[in-house]
Amino acid sequence: MVDLKIENLTKKYGETTVLDNFSINIKSGELMVLLGPSGCGKTTAIRCIAGLTDPTNGQIYLGNKKVNELSPKDRDVAMVFQNYALYPHMSIHDNIAFPLKMRKKSKSHIHEKVIKMAELLGIKDLLERKPKELSGGQMQRVALGRALVREPKLFLMDEPLSNLDAKLRTHMRTEIKKLQKKIGITTLYITHDQVEAMSLADRIAIMKNGNIQQIGTPTEVYHQPTNTFVGQFIGNPQMNLITGSIKDESLYLFSKPIVIQPVDKILFEKKLPGEFFVGIRPRDVIILKETDISTGIRLEGMVVFIEMLGDDTTIEVKIGSDSLLVTTNNILDSFNVGDKIEMGIEYSKIHFFDEEGKRIE
Repeated sequence: MVDLKIENLTKKYGETTVLDNFSINIKSGELMVLLGPSGCGKTTAIRCIAGLTDPTNGQIYLGNKKVNELSPKDRDVAMVFQNYALYPHMSIHDNIAFPLKMRKKSKSHIHEKVIKMAELLGIKDLLERKPKELSGGQMQRVALGRALVREPKLFLMDEPLSNLDAKLRTHMRTEIKKLQKKIGITTLYITHDQVEAMSLADRIAIMKNGNIQQIGTPTEVYHQPTNTFVGQFIGNPQMNLITGSIKDESLYLFSKPIVIQPVDKILFEKKLPGEFFVGIRPRDVIILKETDISTGIRLEGMVVFIEMLGDDTTIEVKIGSDSLLVTTNNILDSFNVGDKIEMGIEYSKIHFFDEEGKRIE
């Protein structure tokens, strides 16, 4: 196992900058997820790491060794693609064995490694089949086995589950996480799916327009987003983002003054600017009953849309000319369009961002 260190990686195509001073450190044995929308530079980054694309500037280190000048086959990096890229004319055994055959390993060594990897992945009974005889999940396991059988220093995964149905994706996420921890291989996994990222990652690097916005554990990026982009990209439904202001020592949201409880005077110790953004996660909004006492913000609004999502329901509440998304447990609460409701939000659950979108601590 080795660390992966990338310093100021830049890739330009003519006047277009796809990666802009991309820097990241991945610890030995860590599973790092590179998360971002389509076109943000994720795939370009791992293609540079694998040696399939030459960076314009920057350095790539595996352990203490700079690998920029090495060919892909000499970097000891394995990669799994979105489309699996299995050889259709070969058996599953020969697909997994292929990297070892290319390294001219002995037949006995190859067979032993293939059997061991097949047992680890639960596909030993598929070794004599051809890829066309397998399901999507089985082909994904074969692709993983072929990449891992030669015991590479680094494992790169480019949207490997995007071709699978929702149920199988959930299952394969669990399998990949277990396998990565069992083998202990340093892994960089890229996806645009935040659920995939949050469930798999030891740490997440969130990208936008070729730049890393934040690196942290799933808990850190969810509870302490560094800017409004991260705050809204992580979390489903996405974070509510509302303009706020301080006037005459009163907090204004939805163009209305909010009564500040004495216990919440600490709010002003944040040294908020005159105008700012307030981030509120839908799950942090509490529907208040008549007898409930709230020490945070209290808001009133009207239900204008209801969406049931299993045990939870997301409702859109109209407040003046603005709206607020709220996630509630539909077992405990029942609403209809047109209902007027009162909501409470604790100040400890609110995120504050300046006018440029940067987090205010």
